[in-house]
Amino acid sequence: MDNTTASAQNISDGSIVCYTPTMTTTNGLWQGDNPLDFSLPLFILQLTLIVCATRFFVLILGPFHQPRVIAEIMGGLLLGPSVLGRNASFVSTVFPQKSLLVMETMANIGLIYFLFLVGLEMDISIIKRSGKKTLSIALAGMVLPFMVGACLSSFVYEKDKNLNQGGYVLYLGIVLSVTAFPVLARMLADLKLINTDLGRLALSTSLINDVLAWVLLAVAIALSEQNTSAWASAWVILSNLVFVLFCFVAVRPAVLWLIKKTPEEKPFSEFQICIVLVGVMISAFVTDVLGTHSVFGAFVYGLTIPNGPLGAAIIEKLEDFVSGLLLPLFYVISGLKTDIKLINGASAWTFVLVLIPFTCIGKIVGTLLMTLVFQIPNRDGVVLGLLMNTKGLIEMIVLNVGREQKVLSDEVFSIMVIVTLVMTAIISPIVTIIYKPTKRLISYKRRTVQNSRLDTDLRVLLCVHAPRNVPTIVNLLEATHPHKRSPICAYVLHLVELTGRASAMLVVHANRQSGGPALNKTQAQSDHIMTAFRNFEELTGHVSVHPLTAISPYSTMHEDICNVAEEKRVSTIIIPFHKQHTVDGEMQDTNPALRLVNHNLLQTSPCSVGILVDRGLNGSNRLTSDQASHQVAVLYFGGPDDREALAYGWRMSRHPRVKLTVMHFIPSKDVSKSFSSKDDEIDTNISSEMEIKLDEEYINEFKTMATKDDSVVYIDKVVSNGEETVAAIRSMNNVNDLFIVGRGQGTTSPLKDGLTDWSECPELGAIGDLLASSDFETTASVLVMHQYVAQGPDGEDIFVAERPWQTGDNHNNIKQEQIPRYSMPNEMDPNFL
Repeated sequence: MDNTTASAQNISDGSIVCYTPTMTTTNGLWQGDNPLDFSLPLFILQLTLIVCATRFFVLILGPFHQPRVIAEIMGGLLLGPSVLGRNASFVSTVFPQKSLLVMETMANIGLIYFLFLVGLEMDISIIKRSGKKTLSIALAGMVLPFMVGACLSSFVYEKDKNLNQGGYVLYLGIVLSVTAFPVLARMLADLKLINTDLGRLALSTSLINDVLAWVLLAVAIALSEQNTSAWASAWVILSNLVFVLFCFVAVRPAVLWLIKKTPEEKPFSEFQICIVLVGVMISAFVTDVLGTHSVFGAFVYGLTIPNGPLGAAIIEKLEDFVSGLLLPLFYVISGLKTDIKLINGASAWTFVLVLIPFTCIGKIVGTLLMTLVFQIPNRDGVVLGLLMNTKGLIEMIVLNVGREQKVLSDEVFSIMVIVTLVMTAIISPIVTIIYKPTKRLISYKRRTVQNSRLDTDLRVLLCVHAPRNVPTIVNLLEATHPHKRSPICAYVLHLVELTGRASAMLVVHANRQSGGPALNKTQAQSDHIMTAFRNFEELTGHVSVHPLTAISPYSTMHEDICNVAEEKRVSTIIIPFHKQHTVDGEMQDTNPALRLVNHNLLQTSPCSVGILVDRGLNGSNRLTSDQASHQVAVLYFGGPDDREALAYGWRMSRHPRVKLTVMHFIPSKDVSKSFSSKDDEIDTNISSEMEIKLDEEYINEFKTMATKDDSVVYIDKVVSNGEETVAAIRSMNNVNDLFIVGRGQGTTSPLKDGLTDWSECPELGAIGDLLASSDFETTASVLVMHQYVAQGPDGEDIFVAERPWQTGDNHNNIKQEQIPRYSMPNEMDPNFL
């Protein structure tokens, strides 16, 4: 006998036991060992191939908005007997039969911990709060597909009389009737539907579907055991009910006690987290012993962990490793068990071709009938039914369990994997085609601050990436001077990156009660951000705050921002700069991808945009009446962006604790003559007589107002070149705590010559880039304004600016209302969030 494949051992009774020797690690290539004969090197090779195959399909299918589960199953099909596995040498070398035990063991460990995370992230209270509409749609959408699957299953069942018919129908019914919540959430975000009423209804419905699927799976396992009596199946169900009750009655209070023993400001110890993770394996072991499946125990155990900091800490430690590395093993194992060539004959392919459309139609009809009862539009009902056909992890688990229980044959297993794959793959393209909401070109005048009258409300969209963005944005909003005759309507948009995590999908503000526990780190951040803005709303008069969330990949995040801006008819968007001010005065990148968001937003925004370079901005100090709290400077060169900057500064000057300084840079006579002689090289926006006229008119009107207002200082600064411009700006940089400048896009000025030669951030313009540079040595924040300029024919959407002086309401004749002091604390303060 070859000692590389088996060994023998004599037992005391004379019998001989043959076994595979423990061959984990190799002695090395130079010792003559073949690394692929040892389990660890072979597993590493297999895992590497699996990751490469799945990432390849993720890259290929990404532009088609296909969920990641499709790529992972496709990777398994590629490596399995359907494609590469047809080569016998490939199978014997890379996926020999003896190695599958290690792969399946690791795949199931990854599956156990992933289902624990799914339960940990799932908020049962959402189901409790679900109304009659959501529950009715979820049940109606499950009944018809279940019946369709039961009726059509007879076509394949007739070919294999040895199958357990009852269990067979039950397993197929579960696969065809349930909806994969994590996959659907990702798909809705990709399709830009997650923040719509339809998207929220789809998420709630799929969540109920997911929970019901686990209940049905436990019942199916209990009823499908071979050679067991009805009493044995009943004991399986009853014992698992006892386990569930024990988890909620005993385990949950124990975990709550563990959380209470840990101070809020201290992280959980490794020992505490280790106890929880060991509990996952114990729960999986118990349910496996009780006769259901190990993943059921892990899922229930995850549900018992209270939402809060403990769950967030565990998710942060486990999710990337489990979902990114171990979970693909499970999908690939499923692919390795799928052999398309087993699907042969007219009856098998007829079953596939008939089952897919009939099941989809059954889901759509069941959902549509119930949506008609609740007076939901027909198109929304059809799209909701389509979305409910999304399949994913739970379906693959059901199929694998059915195959292990000998309820599903290899042929039926392969058929259902293909059916699941096709049903999920076609959803996104079909929804994109039939449910493409027409772009509502909302025509409204106040797309800029300059066009917003001072006696009407100002609508702004405040984009926030992280809690560190909050203090300066809040104080900028307060300094913009909300007044009873000019209130501010602030839409706060928390920008969340769309990742493979299901936790990112569970960020919901509208349905959460204030003060409730946060589900995970992402939601905790979102709740803290919105709490800070709501506190500001309560303490400051004439400001209304509306919290929103955008969940998107960074490459398309600007689309969500633009859609919200146009829907809410805002005048300007304030978005943070991608660099953060450090203690030593440097500007450090927080996330380079945010720069792409800002760049795309400037190109497509339906209104004005302000990029905020955050170096801190204190709250207004109303205790001292003889000194302004904010020293604001507007640097004016001319052009639409500079006019927008001046308009914003003009609005801030109405605040009783803001002192505004406007420095108007004027070229000397020699420079003007030299510059005008190069008229053919000058951009038309700055050289045209209309632009010059608009600049002169606007600055003259401001000068007239400034002479009547002691809080406004106007300075004409004659300079000849970029060096003199920089010198003039440096002379005032230690005085101000906020600069407002125009981006200067499309304009050319001799006063900025040489300033763009070493530009690091062109999206800020020449002056904005100078002020944001670490070399400038200033502690002032910078707001770079980009004015919306319509591009439509015949002057469409081009409006005459409403001047502040036309309202008859200027800074002097308004009775300033004393607003309670509000000062944002430091974000590092534990009491801040």
